[in-house]
Amino acid sequence: MKVLVVGTGAREHAICDALAKDVELYAYMSKNNPGIAKLAVDYKKGDEGEVEAVAEYAKEKGIEMAVIGPESPLGKGIVNALEAVGVPCVGPSQESARIETDKSFMRKLFADYEIDGSLTYRVFDNYEDISAFLDTYEKDVVVKPVGLTGGKGVKIVGDHLIDNQDAKAYAKEVMDNVMGGFAQVIIEEKVVGEEFTIQAFCDGEHLVPMPAAQDHPHAFEGDQGLITGGMGSYSDKNGLLPFMSQKDYDDAVEIMKATLKAIAKETTPYKGILYGQFMLSKDGPKLIEYNARFGDPEAMNVLPLLKTPMIDVCKAIVDGTLDEVEFEDKASVCKYIVPDGYPDTPHAGEIIEVDEEAIEDIGAKVFYAAVSKEEAGIQLSGSRALGITAQGKTIAEAEKLAEEACGFVKGSVYHRRDVGTKDLIQKRIDHMNDILNN
Repeated sequence: MKVLVVGTGAREHAICDALAKDVELYAYMSKNNPGIAKLAVDYKKGDEGEVEAVAEYAKEKGIEMAVIGPESPLGKGIVNALEAVGVPCVGPSQESARIETDKSFMRKLFADYEIDGSLTYRVFDNYEDISAFLDTYEKDVVVKPVGLTGGKGVKIVGDHLIDNQDAKAYAKEVMDNVMGGFAQVIIEEKVVGEEFTIQAFCDGEHLVPMPAAQDHPHAFEGDQGLITGGMGSYSDKNGLLPFMSQKDYDDAVEIMKATLKAIAKETTPYKGILYGQFMLSKDGPKLIEYNARFGDPEAMNVLPLLKTPMIDVCKAIVDGTLDEVEFEDKASVCKYIVPDGYPDTPHAGEIIEVDEEAIEDIGAKVFYAAVSKEEAGIQLSGSRALGITAQGKTIAEAEKLAEEACGFVKGSVYHRRDVGTKDLIQKRIDHMNDILNN
């Protein structure tokens, strides 16, 4: 079967890796990702957001199914364009992808359908109303652009912003710069707790959740520095996380199932991956936001654990016959290798050395992200370079392997050594216990 994967990063490399042994793999990517290029029988370099060009390539190659990796093409209607030339997709339509691309749509959906786990929020399109609201709102807030910002537009009072007066200035900056494509901003209540992610396969009617994972968005160790696209993540062997209960997980999944039904009523049946980012609070899981695709790095935690063939899952999504999906009962740890100084790095364009064979020999995997294969070797961009992922019977075992594997990447690079470590996980557990007991 000819399957096209659209996208350039480590998430897409992980998708290709899960599919490659069972399909004839094609890729459409903006850079020459060395991992994807190695797996694909054919690929084309091009702008993934030029959806008609992607559809033309799919038609030319006789593609029988497409899997869409990144959010931007989904927001531009790539699924609509591919389906128009007869190519079924694992990915939501442009209308359904609004669950990610338009945060105000997502929050309104929760309100209209009385879905549990929502937050207090307001959508603003002028500074005067923002100022009046924040002058009287007594709780700390979170400021978000309405549209897509690659996970880097959110700022939180007490973390990136000093107080609600500081939040005013940032909200004005978001609107003045039309950040995310909308001259609007969302202001939400700040919820205290531990963040976690549940990704789920969806066929429009049925939803099958994957193991929970926890991302580490701060750039530096000890959860310091700017919020990035994600510096690494871990999952545990029982599909839960060390600080959460089965009820916490199940409650979050019920929120996602209710959302799936609401999307189908408001737009089109949602087919693809639904990513729920939750905050586990004293009052249970609260939905922070949805993504309309796999997480990056969380895809690298769950896809290597998939026991059910990925192509079978994809076919079931397209056909509307999604049922049980099996995963290995193991823990996983992913650590992102990034250029020194990331996210403000002077090392774009430099060459790094990746001993892929040595990494695989110790039982880990490398998934290439924002790099390109050039004559001189693997070239850095200004963004995350590659994800190193390992599995084990415990998180500690997986972390040890992943950390060892990171040593086989040489150059002007950095990674968070604390991702998946015992001390950091205990910090999460203690934090959650404090919240529940106070």
